[in-house]
Amino acid sequence: MSTKFITRRSLLQSCSLGFGSVALSGMFPGLTLGSESPPPSGAMSEFHHPPKAKRVIFCFMSGGVSHVDSFDPKPMLEKLHGKPMPVTVERTQFNNNGAIMASPFKFTPSGQSGIPVSGMFPEIAKVADELAVVRSMTTSVNEHAQGNFMMHTGFPFMGHPSAGAWAAYGLGSENENLPAFVVLRSGAAVAPHGGVALFSNGFLPGQHQGSTLYADRAEAIQNIAPHGDSLAQRSRLDFVKRFDGRFLQSTSQDPQVEAAIKNAEVAFRMQSAVPELCDISGETAATLKRYGVESKDPLTAAYGRQCLLARRLVERGVRFIELSCLTAGIGAGGAPNPWDQHGKLELGHKKMAEQVDQPISGMIQDLKERGLLDDTLVVWACEFGRTPFSQGSDGRDHNPFGFSIWMAGGGIKGGTIHGATDEFGYRAVENPCTIYDLWATVLHQLGVDHRKLTYRHGGRDFRLTDVHGNVIHKILT
Repeated sequence: MSTKFITRRSLLQSCSLGFGSVALSGMFPGLTLGSESPPPSGAMSEFHHPPKAKRVIFCFMSGGVSHVDSFDPKPMLEKLHGKPMPVTVERTQFNNNGAIMASPFKFTPSGQSGIPVSGMFPEIAKVADELAVVRSMTTSVNEHAQGNFMMHTGFPFMGHPSAGAWAAYGLGSENENLPAFVVLRSGAAVAPHGGVALFSNGFLPGQHQGSTLYADRAEAIQNIAPHGDSLAQRSRLDFVKRFDGRFLQSTSQDPQVEAAIKNAEVAFRMQSAVPELCDISGETAATLKRYGVESKDPLTAAYGRQCLLARRLVERGVRFIELSCLTAGIGAGGAPNPWDQHGKLELGHKKMAEQVDQPISGMIQDLKERGLLDDTLVVWACEFGRTPFSQGSDGRDHNPFGFSIWMAGGGIKGGTIHGATDEFGYRAVENPCTIYDLWATVLHQLGVDHRKLTYRHGGRDFRLTDVHGNVIHKILT
């Protein structure tokens, strides 16, 4: 038997290639080398199954888009226009119900899949083959605030975490310099009915609350610009952090105290990350045109900037991004719910569609060309649909019994239609889906079993989907 000693020189020669990996792991602590899907940086230690999507862009159409005027054409409405509904009609929000009302918009089979898309959305029609349209969505509530809470949190009242907060809690962020959950606004856009509680962390630790960025302000977040010397500020923050750390230990690691400390750290790093994010001067003229950022319509330009920043947030590893519509100042839709046309529906819906059509289509095309759509899940949804009969003479009331949403990217089977409403577009009659099913599907694509992502509060385990929810497997690749 012979013993071969290893000299210091031979050890360095054989091991030196590993030093780069050590340095890299220090720069990116959440990275697992050699793994296609690094482990989550949030509460989950590992994915429940391989994820198809890494992040979500939620285009929320506050107010309630009419499905029978957008993605669910009903020839029967044109045939029976002006006649009374031949089926039982449930009480509506205002109960000022008129006759059957045909859609003022024409539908065109779009893409190779032939998905019918309303003339309201000529640009989104160009990406129809990327969409999975769910025509059988339902909700249990019929009022805006309750509907908004239901869509965002799975519960029709405040106090529960938003879907974005759940994603941030479970999966964390891929960028330690930015929040995991960002809400984008522009101009005079305000939060939908329900207010900022729609983006709340609820009972989850505070760092998971949605952070609002104003896409078109000099300071996207108030007081984000650093004041004074950054080294001095860092020194002060470290000084405060030492005291906070002692206090945290005295509270037995209280999660809310820990969240406040983490928020202070992220806020410091955001001082450089946010201005860089919002500086779009390096984007090409073609990109700005694609998103409608330079449109003569200020609403299109504002929403286009949100969509462009959403793509830039995606590139920077932000987990969940929600976009906000602006009021068009016409029809019956108010600032919190601009799609809410109880009167002048044709005019109001047309103006709202002009705001979001080009930016959303441009965003999907841009994500696809950059190779980002494959692992970015785009969700387009509203809190409920609208009635197939009129309110007054030219509006539509709220309809929770059947409406349309769509998803694209992130492992979604494009060019797909799932479910159906009846011949009037009044009730879901084929493969009815709930909001719980929607979020179960979104979490599934993120590598999360919605039944396992829970948080104990008030003596019971809560989850985004409450005690409900089934993944809509038929629209997945």
